[in-house]
Amino acid sequence: MEIIYEDRWLIVVNKPSGLLSMSTGKSGEDTAYSRVYDYAGKVFIVHRLDRDTSGLLVFAKDSDTKLALQENWDEAVQERRYVALLEGDIEDEDGWIETWLYENRKSMMVHCYALEKGDDPSTPPRKDWQFASTHCSTLKRGQIDGKPYTMVEFELETGRKNQIRVHSQWIGHPVAGDRKYGAQTNPIGRLALHAQTLSFIHPWTGKTMRFTSKTPKSFKI
Repeated sequence: MEIIYEDRWLIVVNKPSGLLSMSTGKSGEDTAYSRVYDYAGKVFIVHRLDRDTSGLLVFAKDSDTKLALQENWDEAVQERRYVALLEGDIEDEDGWIETWLYENRKSMMVHCYALEKGDDPSTPPRKDWQFASTHCSTLKRGQIDGKPYTMVEFELETGRKNQIRVHSQWIGHPVAGDRKYGAQTNPIGRLALHAQTLSFIHPWTGKTMRFTSKTPKSFKI
C-alpha cells in the first residue's frame, strides 16, 4: 500500500482494491488501518472507501486531528474526484446526477429516488433520505472483449454511502464489476472505481492539500 503523503499530523495512502478501510471486528483482519498502524503506530481513520474501491484514503495521527477533519469534512474538502469504467456507451458527455438516497439497513442496499419539482435539497421529503449530487464527465469510450465501456470522471458534491455506484445504476450504466448495483460484467476482475483526486484544507496549517493517484492500468479501454 503506497504512502502518498505524511507529516506530523496526517498520512495519505493509496488503498488497493479488495482491502477494507478498517476492521469489521474479526480478529487478524488485513485492512488499510492495520497496515498503517504497523507502519506508524496508533492512527485514526478520517473517512472510508468501500472494500473494492481503490484510491486515496486519509488517516490522522492523533485524535485532535481526526476530530478537526471529521467535524468540518464537508467544509474542508475542496475536491473529490473518482474515475470509473461504466458498462455501455454513455450518450451525455457532461452532466449532473441529483437524487435522494435511502439506505435499507436490512439489505445494506442504497436506493435512489427522483427529486420532485419544488424539492429543497436541505429538506428531504422523508427524514431518512439524503440529497446526493454527482457531476460526471465522459473521458473515453472503448471495448473490452467486444463489449462497450465508458470511462467516466465523477466529482462529488456530496459524500453519501455508495453514491457513485448507486448513481451509475440510476443512469442505466453500472460500474463494471459492481454486481450489487446491477453490473452484468466484470472485465477487470474487480470493482472498476478509483478515488483519484482529493483536495482539502489542512486542519492545522490552513494550506490546501491536493493529492492524486494514477488511474489503474487495468482501467484502460
